[in-house]
Amino acid sequence: MLRVMAAAAMALFAIAVPMAAKADVSVQINTGSQTMNVFVDGMHYYSWPVSTGRKGYRTPRGSYRAHRLERVWYSKKYDDAPMPYSIFFRGGYAIHGTQHTQFLGRPASHGCVRLAPGHARQLYSLVSSHGMGRTRISVY
Repeated sequence: MLRVMAAAAMALFAIAVPMAAKADVSVQINTGSQTMNVFVDGMHYYSWPVSTGRKGYRTPRGSYRAHRLERVWYSKKYDDAPMPYSIFFRGGYAIHGTQHTQFLGRPASHGCVRLAPGHARQLYSLVSSHGMGRTRISVY
């Protein structure tokens, strides 16, 4: 009996370990409070201030999957503005680092979601390691 229980425990462990490596990442962006909350498998990991679309520009609302990652990117639309650690979620819209950290916590972008460079690097790393297909980005 003890041998059967040990074998069952080993089988459960073997199943649980790979599943832990494939956690679901949820990125929730609140345009009203200009904050981002990041969850992995339902556990809260981070809360950060962001900047979303300022007056005359809009950050698209909805639920998206990450569809492209670019560690180094420059805006083709806005004078080659640097967009480090970009996570594209709808067309040319991305979550990315910004040099304009003084504006975080209030609308200031052309529609992208801006983060402090260190936070953008952390999020990029998290999404890279868990996979774009396992990442959900919600903007509301």
